[in-house]
Amino acid sequence: MQEQIKIVPLTNDLIKDVNAVNDPFPIFGKIVPSFHHGSWSTEEVLFAEPEETSFPDDHLDWESYIDRDEKALFLAYLHDECIGQLRIIKDFTRFCYIENIAVKKEVRKHGVGALLLKKAEEWARGHQLIGLSLETQDDNLAACRFYMKHGFQLGGMDLYRHLHNPHIDKALFWYKPF
Repeated sequence: MQEQIKIVPLTNDLIKDVNAVNDPFPIFGKIVPSFHHGSWSTEEVLFAEPEETSFPDDHLDWESYIDRDEKALFLAYLHDECIGQLRIIKDFTRFCYIENIAVKKEVRKHGVGALLLKKAEEWARGHQLIGLSLETQDDNLAACRFYMKHGFQLGGMDLYRHLHNPHIDKALFWYKPF
């Protein structure tokens, strides 16, 4: 299936597809990070009752992602259906910060996310950035596992970033230096 997937930059014609991949995702456990002697380690805790959750659709100025040097949005298509999204920016840290990465529920675990990460890395290297970075929440174990599998390392944790949201305990920050 991967060879049939096209990843294209956002154009005005494709703005209609930006939120098409915002499907629910499973919440079945969390990462418990700890910091000892200058390095992070993680432990997984599985929940007795798995759930599903979703983020609300984003309503941003999508045109501001078209043909820009400091940020980009890419969409993944299988035939004519949008199945993935990658939204990235040049961060002040000289990392390519992944603002959002999402894959349609029915095509998860088929390499779409890996292709989107590859596109992010390609874009970052083309802009002379030093790596990739992103944030997850500690209870998004599937995402944390995915990023670790693709070479990301835990670089920090924030207890207060989502204090306004009682459903989020900790923000975790992941890095993949080049």
